[in-house]
Amino acid sequence: MIKKGEWVRIHKIILTPEERAPQVPDDTRAVPLELWVKGFLKADAEIGDQVEIETVTGRMETGRLIEVNPYYTHDFGKFIPELLQIDKQTREILFGGGK
Repeated sequence: MIKKGEWVRIHKIILTPEERAPQVPDDTRAVPLELWVKGFLKADAEIGDQVEIETVTGRMETGRLIEVNPYYTHDFGKFIPELLQIDKQTREILFGGGK
């Protein structure tokens, strides 16, 4: 059971492919317009339940509960040694190349 007030992420379909505007590109029109948003759970729930949340800006949203305590999982990739040399050269050029 996920308790009221927990920080969660929800998902919902805003527009189905059939509801998409005719002027959008075909590949865009072929998929639904989706929303993922984070906020504070308004009532106890389980993953998969339809819930209501309040975002940090005070907006109320409803959707399917998909995650508790969501966090960013992206990064900037693996270390690239050449970037250290580029950084050093750039700083030399910008801030004093003649040392």
